[in-house]
Amino acid sequence: MKRFILTTGPSLLHDIPITEIHSDKNIYRINGAHGSIGEICDTIDEIRRQIPKADILIDLPGNKVRTHDLWQPIAVAKDECFEIKSSNFNYPLYYKHLKQGMTVYADDSTLKFTVEFADKKFIRFRSESTGVLKNNKGMHIRGIYEEGNIPFLFQKDKDLIELCKKKNIAFVGLSFVRNVENIREAKKLLNDSCKIISKVETKSAVDNLTDILSEVEYILVDRGDLSTEVGIEKVPRYQKHIIEAALYNNRKVFLATQVLKNMESKPIPTIAEINDLYTVCKMGVYGVQLSEETAVGKYVKECIGVLQAMNQEIASEKLI
Repeated sequence: MKRFILTTGPSLLHDIPITEIHSDKNIYRINGAHGSIGEICDTIDEIRRQIPKADILIDLPGNKVRTHDLWQPIAVAKDECFEIKSSNFNYPLYYKHLKQGMTVYADDSTLKFTVEFADKKFIRFRSESTGVLKNNKGMHIRGIYEEGNIPFLFQKDKDLIELCKKKNIAFVGLSFVRNVENIREAKKLLNDSCKIISKVETKSAVDNLTDILSEVEYILVDRGDLSTEVGIEKVPRYQKHIIEAALYNNRKVFLATQVLKNMESKPIPTIAEINDLYTVCKMGVYGVQLSEETAVGKYVKECIGVLQAMNQEIASEKLI
């Protein structure tokens, strides 16, 4: 692996300064889905205060519909209905795309709802699971974007692109790319010096992968949102296809989602995680992204140590 994308947050940057783990391999990610423009600007300044020449990635939230201004979590129970105001979504016109009987996969598919009713005032769902729906969580409906009526860039994406230009950011992550025109739309707004990492996390992106690879140098396979679109059991097959296509086209590919999930709360990875990390490294990925592991996890240094150890293991690998 040539680069590590490390997500900043309460853990990395604040509890643990990046000066304690810095390497030229590191790209410091700011998740644009969390925080205001002002707060994200402050994070950029803090990264550069600690490491002036650090490579920074701003990951655009994209047109993923999320709960918004939901100040109190909503407890949901299987087979029971609940309501959310239509204004409690980051896309105010979300209700127009909903029809009775549609299935909603919420919070990376950990919750599942059925649409009962929707208008400009409120949306009623029937829950197919028991849990808690929190603020800023995704509300995904398969196929809803194929209508072409939901814009690729929401206003916050455009504001963050302006911030990228103002702050001379090295990388921008494009979320929920579906076709090459989405990339071209973003390129018109960005400086040439800002490198695009096109995330492959939709079925449409996979279908249009050849065209997308012709337009960018970097892609990132986001297995979380991809699993919501295609089904979790299909992720290994899709992952293999995307990586092989990227390498065939001489493109650099990152892999994300639950790379070292166990290490959010424990000091060592599972054997399954190590085996998966070894496999994707041997496939030729350019790097991996740690998300919650470094943003909010308890063992940031240990996570980075595992990535470094895997690199060393592969470099010195001998037949047993």
